[in-house]
Amino acid sequence: MRGAKSPTGTIALVILAALLAGCSTTQAQRRPDFVEATLPAPQDRVKAAVIQVLTEGGYTIGNSNEPEMVVSDGYRQEIDSIWNGLLISLFGVSRTQIEATCAREKEAAEPATRLTIEVTHQGKDSLFSSWRTYDTPLPQNAANQLRLVKNALGLL
Repeated sequence: MRGAKSPTGTIALVILAALLAGCSTTQAQRRPDFVEATLPAPQDRVKAAVIQVLTEGGYTIGNSNEPEMVVSDGYRQEIDSIWNGLLISLFGVSRTQIEATCAREKEAAEPATRLTIEVTHQGKDSLFSSWRTYDTPLPQNAANQLRLVKNALGLL
C-alpha cells in the first residue's frame, strides 16, 4: 500500500491551480486606437476637414473654437432617433468616441499640420453589465478616420 502524499506537494498544487485560475479571469486593459500623422496642409483646412468627417460620421463636435483642438464631444450617433441617448448610455451594446487634435508644425518649411486621432470603443454583453473597452471596429478605427480626412483634403 502506498504512503500518504506530502503536504508540500498538495499545497504547491493548490497554489498553482489558484494562479492559473486568476490568470484566466484577468482581462487585459485595451488602449484607445491611436494614429498620428503630419499632413501637408494649413491647420485651418485640416481642422475643417476633421470637423466635416466627424460630423458626417455621426459625432457631435465640441470645443471647436480652440485654436489647436477638435474634440468629439459625445459618442457616435448610432440611430437617427430621440432614443439614441438611451441606446448609447443604457440599452446599447457598443459606443464609439473620437478625440482629434490639430497642431501647426513649426519646423516645416511649408504649411504643415500634425493630426492626432484617438478612438475609444466600448461595449457590453447585456443590459446590466458595465461598459468595457474593446478593439475599434474597422469603419470607426483611427486609421480609417485619417484616410477619410486625407480624402476630404484631396491628399489621396
